[in-house]
Amino acid sequence: MNLGLVLTGGGARAAYQVGALRALAELFGSGPLPFQVVTGVSAGAINGSSLAAEADDFPEAVRHLGDTWLALTPEHVYRTDALSLVSIGSGWFRGLTAGGAQPPRRYNHLLDTSPLQALLEREIRFERIRENIQRGLLRALAISATNYETGTSVTFFDGVDELDPWARSRRMGVKTEITLEQVMASAAIPIFFPPVQVGGSWYGDGGVRLTAPMSPALHLGADRVLVIGIRHPRTAEQTIELHASSARDDLPLSDILGVLMNAVFLDSLEPDIERVERVTEMLDSIQRPPDSHLRPVRILLLQPSQDLAALASDQVMRFPRTLRFLLKGLGVSQKGGSDLLSYLAFEQQYIERLVTLGYEDTRARFDEIRAFVGGDAGLSQAG
Repeated sequence: MNLGLVLTGGGARAAYQVGALRALAELFGSGPLPFQVVTGVSAGAINGSSLAAEADDFPEAVRHLGDTWLALTPEHVYRTDALSLVSIGSGWFRGLTAGGAQPPRRYNHLLDTSPLQALLEREIRFERIRENIQRGLLRALAISATNYETGTSVTFFDGVDELDPWARSRRMGVKTEITLEQVMASAAIPIFFPPVQVGGSWYGDGGVRLTAPMSPALHLGADRVLVIGIRHPRTAEQTIELHASSARDDLPLSDILGVLMNAVFLDSLEPDIERVERVTEMLDSIQRPPDSHLRPVRILLLQPSQDLAALASDQVMRFPRTLRFLLKGLGVSQKGGSDLLSYLAFEQQYIERLVTLGYEDTRARFDEIRAFVGGDAGLSQAG
């Protein structure tokens, strides 16, 4: 069995994954990373790379990752000083009003993420990922990003020798060593974070074109996959109730951006899981030829028991003053724009809420997780 771990994207929302991983570290106990295949996109790429770099000690890897997240402030992720924000803002204004003339510098982002790059360079030893693969501690690590020039979803992966690149109509896998640039590209939230150049092409957040988020794990040989999502499941009744109460007089830009962010980070995961499960049901009911490349895949999805956007609704007043001014200009307030805010709220209080929720939600499903990975063998009796 090749146990896979899929970490979805979502900016600050990915702190929920840290809480889930804390619980999983208790469940699996001491020892190396229990997941042979790890895939990540956006902030999930950061979490996955950090785990892969410390694959020899799973609890210690989770502790290090948790300590890093819980020490975060917005200043650790993007520049919040007035000079930087005003410079980028004025650059946008000049570009929009230049009438087609070439301005001194074209801006394609709102925030400078050089602090995040420095943080990841300091906290993740990327060279150890290849070492851990060679030591047999990891079968593969995959990081997905979007090529802005071709519109292709590109999965950069490193793994054992038997794994080969792949190509489909709108997605491909490229075998290479995992680097800081690839992870920064995968986490580059469109419009807000700057694109990153990798191998001569410009890349952005992997969630933009990753319509099949399960695909990298399956290509890399995972046949049992634990997925940590960031979407709170909504019932049909809740959808009807929300729709009935949605009428209002105006629509701020922050709400439009929030819906777009949700489309990028949330909307493709569950349909893709359903597709994989339907194929598995079909394979279970037929006799497969010996040379068939299809195989049954079991999936367990962990999701938040609460709406992560609602937990961010009171965070706007905690942002640095200049950034708070910018967000309010987009329509973010304590009464609205929480979806957008939840992706950018790298505030300690919000992160602590998500880590706690991820931990508690995952502990509540220990029995289910034990059964999924094959009973109690090799697992702690925690919980």
